[in-house]
Amino acid sequence: MAENTSKSSGKNTKTLIIAIIALLLIINGVVYYMDYREKQEMKAEIASKDTELADTYRRLDEMSTELDKRIAEIESLGGNVEELERAKAELEAEKQQLQRSGEIARRRLNEVNAKVKGYEELLRDKDAEIGRLRSLSDSLYAENTTLKTTQNKLSDSVRSINQNRQELTKKVEIASRLKAENIKVAAVNKRGKEREGEFRDGQIDKLKVTFNLADNPVAPIQSKAIMLRVIDPNGNVLFDVATGSGTMMIGGREEFYTGQQEILFDNTRQQLTFTYDKGSDYDEGVYNVELYADGYMIGQEKFRVK
Repeated sequence: MAENTSKSSGKNTKTLIIAIIALLLIINGVVYYMDYREKQEMKAEIASKDTELADTYRRLDEMSTELDKRIAEIESLGGNVEELERAKAELEAEKQQLQRSGEIARRRLNEVNAKVKGYEELLRDKDAEIGRLRSLSDSLYAENTTLKTTQNKLSDSVRSINQNRQELTKKVEIASRLKAENIKVAAVNKRGKEREGEFRDGQIDKLKVTFNLADNPVAPIQSKAIMLRVIDPNGNVLFDVATGSGTMMIGGREEFYTGQQEILFDNTRQQLTFTYDKGSDYDEGVYNVELYADGYMIGQEKFRVK
């Protein structure tokens, strides 16, 4: 009877080993298939990006030719081509960057496509300007007998245009400023639990500030430095170089900031989070939280420590 039990146990062991081997083979097959499918999808995505990249480069090349034509035409009409020459230089730099590294170019494809649209808009504006310059040239030719008067009027018009351009540039600069919204300040205790509103010093292991960057169709898609300033009840900025604090210029003055983040503003109402570990007790009172970008405040909030 003991011999039968031993045989049965050996048979069970053999069956278990076979089952484990079969399971391992199945798992290996699944892993191989998933890896293969992922590689194929990645190849397809890269191929698609490369095609789009080639098309984008072609569009940039065509845009470069069009810019040359506009520069020559506006120069022949006596217009200002500085803006077009700057755009041409930027465009040529973009073309060189796209040729240097395929991987970097693929990552920047959306950004470059957005710039292409900007170049197209610039060309449309310059076409309108060319039309105006042609009309002006025809008018000057027809009114040759009153050239002096026309020249005086033209000088006034140029000054007015330059003044309007400066005013418009200033308005665009103000309109393109970022704005923080939905600002929330929370105390995070040592267990990771968050509490908003008022809280005691003992409840603050870390300070967490979250907010969204508001939609702004005027603001360009580009990298931005976002600064956080936490100001205690005595008016002092919480500051620790070891945690990333530093100084910045505000209204011509050098001021401390508590933390900083480098981001790519993409106009998607992206959410940002600052986490600050003071490493010491918080005094009782009201604290001000200020957020800055490009040297101006984009939002503020308060919290109280009891």
